[in-house]
Order: sequence, then C-alpha cells, then structure tokens
Amino acid sequence: MKKKGLLQRSLDRIETIGNKLPHPVTLFAMLALLVLILSAVISQFGVSVEHPGEDGEMVEVHNLLNKEGIQYIFTSITDNFINFAPLGIVLVTMLGIGLAESTGLISAILRGFVLFIPKSLITAGLVFAGIMSSVASDAGYVVLPPLGAVIFAGLGRHPLAGLAAAFAGVSGGFSANLILTSLDPLLAGMTTDAATMIDPAYADSMNVAMNFYFNIVSVFLLTLVGAFVTEKIIEPRLGAYTGVYKEKLEGLQPIERKGLIWATISIVLTIIAIALLIVPGNAPLRGDEGEIIQSPFMDSLVPIIAVLFFVPGLVYGYITKTIKNDKDVADSLSKTMGTMGTFIVLAFAAGQFVAFFAESNMGVVVGVLGANFLEKISLTGIPLLLVFIIICAFINLFIGSASAKWAMMAPIFVPIMMQLGYSPELTQVAYRIADSSTNMITPLMTYFALIIAFAQKYDKKMGIGTMISVMIPYSMFFLISWTIVLIVWILIGVDLGPGAPIFYP
Repeated sequence: MKKKGLLQRSLDRIETIGNKLPHPVTLFAMLALLVLILSAVISQFGVSVEHPGEDGEMVEVHNLLNKEGIQYIFTSITDNFINFAPLGIVLVTMLGIGLAESTGLISAILRGFVLFIPKSLITAGLVFAGIMSSVASDAGYVVLPPLGAVIFAGLGRHPLAGLAAAFAGVSGGFSANLILTSLDPLLAGMTTDAATMIDPAYADSMNVAMNFYFNIVSVFLLTLVGAFVTEKIIEPRLGAYTGVYKEKLEGLQPIERKGLIWATISIVLTIIAIALLIVPGNAPLRGDEGEIIQSPFMDSLVPIIAVLFFVPGLVYGYITKTIKNDKDVADSLSKTMGTMGTFIVLAFAAGQFVAFFAESNMGVVVGVLGANFLEKISLTGIPLLLVFIIICAFINLFIGSASAKWAMMAPIFVPIMMQLGYSPELTQVAYRIADSSTNMITPLMTYFALIIAFAQKYDKKMGIGTMISVMIPYSMFFLISWTIVLIVWILIGVDLGPGAPIFYP
C-alpha cells in the first residue's frame, strides 16, 4: 500500500477533527452553557476593568447563575431569539432572493453571462460569474462548477480547470460582490451587536453596507487572480484532457431570453422608483438635514435589497410561466422560508449565547484584558491583523459556516480590536477575507462533496486530497493578494463602505 504524503495526512487529520465537531446548533448551546458557568466562576474572583465607553466606570463579570441571573435567563430567552440581529435581516432578504432563485432568474443570468462572453475572456468571466453568484446564496455551487466544466470541455480545454475556476469564484469569492448580498446584513448584524458591548453609540452609525467599497474592489482583484491561477498554474498542471466528452453545452431558450429582457426592464423601473425616494433633496428616505450616509435610506437597505430581487424574479417567473398566479408566489416564498429552518434554529441557540455573553459583561472584560495583553506583547497594527486573518482561516478548515464562526468570534475579537483602535468594520472585512479564501480547501464545506461528484464525471479517481490539491493555489493566491490589498487600503485610509472608517473611534 502506497504511503500517504504529508499533505494527504494533514487533510485526513483535518477531516477527522472536523467530523468530530458537534452540529453548529449544539455547539452554540454548549457555548451558551459555558458562558453561564464561567460567569459564575469568574464573578467569584472580583475581576473588573474600566469600561472603555464610559467615564471611569468599572465593569465586572455578572453571575448568571445566582437568583437574579436565573431570573434573567428564563425571562429573556424569547427576546434573545427575536432580537438576534441577523434573524429578521436574513429572512427579509431571502424573501426577495429566494423568489428570484426559485423562478430560475439567477440561473439564467449566470448561464447567459458565461455563455456569451468572448472566448479570450471565458476564464475571467467564469470566475467573475462565480463571485457574483453569491447574490443567490448557495445557488452558484450547483449551477456554475458543472457549467464551467462543460464550457471548457466544449472549447477543447480541460473540464476540471473550468470546474476549478468556477468553484474558486463561487467559494473563494463568496464575500465579494458588486452589490449587497444576504451575507452583508447577516455578518453586519453580528458585528453591530459585538460593537455595542464597547460603544452602544458607535453601533448606531453602522450599516449593512459597511464593507461595500472594499467588496467592489475585491471582485476585480479575485477575478484577475483566479484567471491567472487557472491559466498559468492549474491548466498546465492538469495537462491535456484525454477523457471522452459527451455533454452538450446548451444556451438560453427563447422563453428565458424573453424573461431576462422583461426582468431587466422591471429592475430598471424599480431602481428609478427607489431613486425617487432618495435622490431629490426632500426625498422621504433622506435624513433631516438631507444627508444620505446617516439616513432612513441606509436603515432601509435590507427591504430595498429584497425588493430589487423580488420584482425582477416575479416578472421573470410570470414571463417564463414558472409563476402563474399568486398561489405560486406564496408557495415559492414558503419553500424559501422552509430552507431557512436550520438557520432559524441556529439563530435561537446563537441568540442565547450572544445575549448571555453580553449580559455577563464577559465581552467587555475579555475585550479590555485581551487588548491590554496584546499591547504588552507589542502585537498591534498590521501584524495583529495578519495574525487574526491566519487564525480565522485556520478555524474555517473545521467550521464551514461563515455565520456560525462569526457569531462565536465577533463578541470576542470586535471588542479587542476596538480597544486597539480598529473599527468593527475593519475587523469584519478581515474576517471575510480569511473565511472566503479557505472555503475551497476544507472537506467540511457543505458543497465540497458535491464538487467532487461533479469532478468525478471527468476523472473517476478524483478524491478529497486530489480536489484540494487542485484548489490550494487558488486559496493561497486569494488569501495573500486579498490581504495585501487590505494592508494597502489601511495605509491609504479609505473608508471600507459608506460611513465605515478603518480606525476607531
């Protein structure tokens, strides 16, 4: 039997450890219980720190297992769930995105884009389409990798290179987009909750578009890097494809083209209608002084995103006959909400953890003590951000869910970074870089097995180790180049999004 190499042994070890981790719901329940126990233990030692957001006020850990604490637990469970910031945000957003996805609009847009760009730009176009597919949540994983393989095979190129390019865009570029996606409000809600532990007033100025400017630049960066890695590293390594190509590349049907035309018209009209609520000086979604950054418009981004997907999705469905009446619309929305069942249960458990962590004051205490420790060992500035990114990238190998990881990490790292002068917006963008870059090389990523199944149509011997070896160049180039851009961004001092500075306060 052939001895496994270091890489394969390492990957096997990661897979083994990851498989032993409990379900995220169970994990958050355990973390909530741990917070209760630690609050009781630490409170006995009288640990206290000076609150960074208050004038000289001392903060100590509250015991959540004494009489008052137990009363709080039982009387706040429902509120902890309802007030969990990402819950309502995600559900409202998915009403629009879910309809656009279920009617076939998202799939048609992706296929149409990839099929009709020049051959010389097909690699970059495939990576770009993968990055942009995050507007439809996980739909890109199902549509684009097999489509990329078919396109490359049809052009006489290695199909696995096309599959890899699409997978890199979908997975590695999940946190980048030219428009706001469901991930933006999801993470922003958790970041805002974490920021309130240190400075409740600062959290009022935060919005779901806090990383928007950086995300736009990231799309073009990752497109170029993904195309370079595919053509200069992956294709030469794979060599010529010697298998039998049997699949046929199908274009858009006439009814789909018609649906896209009318969907485009509808979204233009929708944008004009929304603009009339924002652009005029006395528009209802402007602030009292006519400002836009701090205005009802920024607070309305979630329903606006939902509408911008809902309207064209509805029109496309009506034209293509995937929606015939209001019952079909209701059924489609119900199915979308049905797919959110796991998230809702996760939100219940995560909501308790976040609320208990905040109520116990452990977030503030850990944040101040952690910041003081890092200052004492002189780990601040860019080196600190690099360490944070590496830690997040490593954790991502074992816990695939971006929201689950951030719900655990935000209450700890956001306060620490704020104490060291970095804004919550910067901490979040650093997390997104690390999380996305290593998505494609962890066997624990939800769709990893599906990607291998797609790949095995062209290479029967394709397994976990082989697939990861193909994707590692993308992961490393994405992580390094993306981090360099972030460092340059910090040195220049440009805002990460509307009203989203790099430094705090």
